[in-house]
Amino acid sequence: MTLTNTDIIDLVALRHDLHRHPEISGDEAQTSQRIVQEFAPLVPDDLITGLGGHGVAAVYNGAAPGPTVLFRCELDALPIFETGTPEHRSLIDGVGHLCGHDGHMTILMGLARLLSRQRPARGRVVLLFQPAEETGAGARAVLDDLKFDPVQPDYAFALHNTPGLPLGHVAITSGPITCASRGLEVRFTGRSAHASQPETGTSPMEALANVMPALTALSHGSTQDPDFALVTVTHVQMGEPAFGIAPGDATLFATLRTLTDNRMDDLCEQALTLLKTSCSAQNLGFTHDFHDVFLHSENNAEATELCTAALDTLGIPHDASGLPWRPSEDFGRFGHTAKSAMLFLGAGSDHAALHNPDYDFPDDLIPIGTGIFHRIARDLLG
Repeated sequence: MTLTNTDIIDLVALRHDLHRHPEISGDEAQTSQRIVQEFAPLVPDDLITGLGGHGVAAVYNGAAPGPTVLFRCELDALPIFETGTPEHRSLIDGVGHLCGHDGHMTILMGLARLLSRQRPARGRVVLLFQPAEETGAGARAVLDDLKFDPVQPDYAFALHNTPGLPLGHVAITSGPITCASRGLEVRFTGRSAHASQPETGTSPMEALANVMPALTALSHGSTQDPDFALVTVTHVQMGEPAFGIAPGDATLFATLRTLTDNRMDDLCEQALTLLKTSCSAQNLGFTHDFHDVFLHSENNAEATELCTAALDTLGIPHDASGLPWRPSEDFGRFGHTAKSAMLFLGAGSDHAALHNPDYDFPDDLIPIGTGIFHRIARDLLG
C-alpha cells in the first residue's frame, strides 16, 4: 500500500500550510490543533492531546497482541526570520519552519492515512507529534507525562531531513548518532565606572577577551573520535550601549558538545575551571546556568536492522555518511526505555542547510519518508 496522487497533493498542501504558521517551542497550540483536525477523518483508536505541553499522540491498534511501535515527529519551529521566497513562506515575522519539522509532521500524517485504511495485524502504532524539540525539553516532558504511560513503546523510530545528502539517500548506523549538548550561560560581575576613569572600576573586557578563545580551544577531534568535544561561543553582551560608562558586567553564551553523555561532565568541568581562573585573575565574580540540555542519541542495533531491512525492501540507498551527526536531538531520551533508531533522509546535496534563513523542506521527501515508516511498521506488526 502506498500513498495515492491525491494523498500526495493533500499532504503537500498541509505541509505548506504548516510552514505558513510556525510556532516556537512550547507555543505550538495552533499547530497541535491543526494536527488534531487532520486526524478527524482518519479515525485513530485513541487520540491523546496535551502531552508534555502541546504534544499529540494518535494510536492505531492491531487485532492481535504485539509490540507498541512509536513513530515520532516534532511540532516546533525556530525563532529565525525566513528570507526564502516560496509562495508558502512564513506569515509570522521572526519565526520559521527552517529545520523541516513541517515536513516531518506531514510524513507522519501520510503514515496515518495508510494506517487508517489498514490497521496493523498485531500490536499497535503510536504516532507522536512532540513539542519543544529545539530546546531539548519536549521529549522529557512527554516521557514524564502520566498520559504517555499507557502508550510507552517497545520500539521508537524517527527521521530527520538532512541537507548535504543526495535527495532520498539515507544515512543510518547503530551506536551514537547525534551528540550530547548543552548551553552554558555565564554572567560576569565587576564594577562599572566613568569612561574617563576606567581604572576606578572592574571591567569584564579582558576576561571576555581571554575566555572566548580559551573556551573554543577546548574543542578537539571529530565525531569519529570517542572524546570529541566542540565549544561554540554563540552570544556575548558587555556593559551598556553608551560612551560614558566603562562596563561592569557581561554575559556570554556558549554551546558545549560531546559525542556521548559520559564525556559532557568532563567538558563542563574544564569550561568552569577556565572561567574561575580567568575571573579570579581579573577580580571578577561570575555565576552560570545550563540550558537546552540534550542527551546524545544512540541507535539500538535491532531497531537499526529493522530500518535497513525496510530500506533494502524499498530499494533506497543507505550508508553511514556523515554519522555520528554533530547536531543534537532529544529523540535520544526515547532510547532509554525503548529500542530506538533515527535515520537521516537526504534533502539534496546542494540544499540550504538546516536553520539557514532560506531553508525549505523538500516536498519530494514526503512519500519517501512515509514509505519508509510504513514498511517498518508492516515488517514489525504485519
